[in-house]
Amino acid sequence: MKMTTQDLKQKVGQFFFPAVFINDTEENIQETERLIKEYNIGGLTFFHSRASAATNYESKKKVVFNDDSYQKIKDLIIRYQKAASTPLLISIDAEWGLAMRIEKTPQYPYAITLGALPENKSYLVYEVGKQIGLDLKAAGIHYNLSPLADINNNPNNPVIGYRSFGENKEKVANFAVEYLKGMSEVGILGCLKHFPGHGNTNVDSHLGLPVLNETLEELLENELYPFIKGIENNVDSIMIGHLAVPSLNDGKDTSATLSKAVIQTLLREKLGYDGLVISDALNMHSVSKLYETKGDLEWEAFNAGNDVLCFAENVPEGIEAILKKASLERIEESFNRIMKAKEKVGILSQNNFTSGTLNFEKASELNFKIAQNSITKIIDNSNTELAFEAQKNNQLAKLSLYKSTENTFFATLNSKLPSPEFAFENLEISDSKSIEKELENFETIIISLFVPKAKPLNNFEVNDEVFALVSNLLQNKKCVLYVFGNPYVLPLIPNLKKASGLIQVYQDFEEFQKNAGIQFLENKTCNGLLPVNIDLQ
Repeated sequence: MKMTTQDLKQKVGQFFFPAVFINDTEENIQETERLIKEYNIGGLTFFHSRASAATNYESKKKVVFNDDSYQKIKDLIIRYQKAASTPLLISIDAEWGLAMRIEKTPQYPYAITLGALPENKSYLVYEVGKQIGLDLKAAGIHYNLSPLADINNNPNNPVIGYRSFGENKEKVANFAVEYLKGMSEVGILGCLKHFPGHGNTNVDSHLGLPVLNETLEELLENELYPFIKGIENNVDSIMIGHLAVPSLNDGKDTSATLSKAVIQTLLREKLGYDGLVISDALNMHSVSKLYETKGDLEWEAFNAGNDVLCFAENVPEGIEAILKKASLERIEESFNRIMKAKEKVGILSQNNFTSGTLNFEKASELNFKIAQNSITKIIDNSNTELAFEAQKNNQLAKLSLYKSTENTFFATLNSKLPSPEFAFENLEISDSKSIEKELENFETIIISLFVPKAKPLNNFEVNDEVFALVSNLLQNKKCVLYVFGNPYVLPLIPNLKKASGLIQVYQDFEEFQKNAGIQFLENKTCNGLLPVNIDLQ
């Protein structure tokens, strides 16, 4: 039976996964419904709001937070599915859970925190994948665009950092596979990204094009290792990164997303991968600014070998370009891969698009176990004895940086170790000089640094005054420093080697603060291992 143009158009529509936003207007929602009905698009990729999407879409707008976002996404998914003649594959980027995109939903630790777990606790990473999968299912989402298989081998990386499991390729590979297995166990599709490896770059691909200068041999030895392990373990999909690898492209700076040499030759032929290939968001500036004619970018991404065009902004024009230029065989290949993914998550045979409820209690229990096993002792000089001795002589004080003294870490310590407390919360209400003056009367200080941001921009938003305060205290007092946040902040702290104690806690969740307090009071052994190499000043 001959395929009609209309049939073919319906198939090509399946390659398009435009972005949708939880906090969209009714007008935006109706426009998405029109795309679904008219073009038979294959799926949607959810973001919180237009102000927070990849590239800070419409970045002058402020992100507005809504307590009812979770209910909104559930209602929207049902509404969009009702508009679809072919059930939609709903995707989201939920690396550390729905909380990455949606308020009031369970949040799990960042990958860098999981990377601090010892290898024999890798089952906890599996549990994270499983719980995230169950949360996604409850919302009606089938496809998590996670985890990262990027190896954290460049501390100046502006966009990977805390999102990677670390710099050890075996650990990155093993933990990524555990996370994928956990999601797969509950019927959620996973995705390894950003092929062929975004770790050793110093440009944010949302804004510009990073270039990898490695040869194929070097990539096979390092960057590609976790992807190869993922392929051996039947990973559902692989996302292609917006990064150039000149050695694979006759010396040209062509983005991997638009490169047949990367997708067809390397990923498909050399590495033998036949699963779903998805582009990174096509609105990202490293590729979105390359083509003036609408539809050209979508065609080039499809022609390079992507099956799914994520965050495609020109659906009608993209479909026309592919219909005009692609072979029937190529269209069938991608269509079949997408249908296979839809079959796997069961949406072709049932109309029940959401199942289960969010389990905050389970998430908290899991976070507690991860905290117990990831906290990392870097410098230890019998800190607990030191503190109790100082307290006896009224020489102990506590200093909280970027949180008030009303924090769980201090509350836990105070059960057995009450002492005067001080806080630097922000430049508007706190004065570092007067705090330093007040601390002159104490010889031992327990400092908790709650790192303001996970991304390294502007020194993680730690003020110069705070670095100076900590540096002076380290030189003049016995300081035990607990760092709740990205460990890459450590090399920025002057005189850190002079600390009497240094403990890396990674997250500021209640469960992590409580565990840090217990660890201090009981002088517990820390099982965590730094997932990245850090040079202390």
